[in-house]
Amino acid sequence: MKKDIWKDLFDHKRLRRILLYGVYLFLVLVLQNIVFTQLRPLGVCPFVLPAAVAAVGMFEGSIFGAVFGLVMGVFTDMFDPGTVVMYTVLFPVLAFGVGFVSQFFINRRLPGFMICSAAVLLVTGAVQVISLALTDVFSMSLVWTAVLQTLWSLPPAVLVYFPPERWIE
Repeated sequence: MKKDIWKDLFDHKRLRRILLYGVYLFLVLVLQNIVFTQLRPLGVCPFVLPAAVAAVGMFEGSIFGAVFGLVMGVFTDMFDPGTVVMYTVLFPVLAFGVGFVSQFFINRRLPGFMICSAAVLLVTGAVQVISLALTDVFSMSLVWTAVLQTLWSLPPAVLVYFPPERWIE
């Protein structure tokens, strides 16, 4: 009996889920680039894209999360003129890691998500500090900025938790 690979690959449920995550990606990018860039207490704006990648990795698994992270990273690098491929490489790794950790070690509820979000936001801040330190002069103010960005990004990270949490089966 011959199976139709294309029918299995693009079934109705999978296409609907891909469309939902495409809309989710677009809305999170708009929220990040239009709304959150205007909120700058102490000169730092929240950065929720790593938390969105963590949410998809947590609820959809490592592989789908990594693919979503790759797409989100490409679009983030397009919107951020200071990076070339930093987020394209970083986001899939973060999503895969969160997917792995949530599958084996942590539950998929809001407290577990917030722990994973704090971790991915800290890693993202550390990578930003390292990339700036390699191209410019290192200063402890870079570390302070990364810590403030992480703390300021945690409250809005709750917003990106709920859409993927509702879409899981």
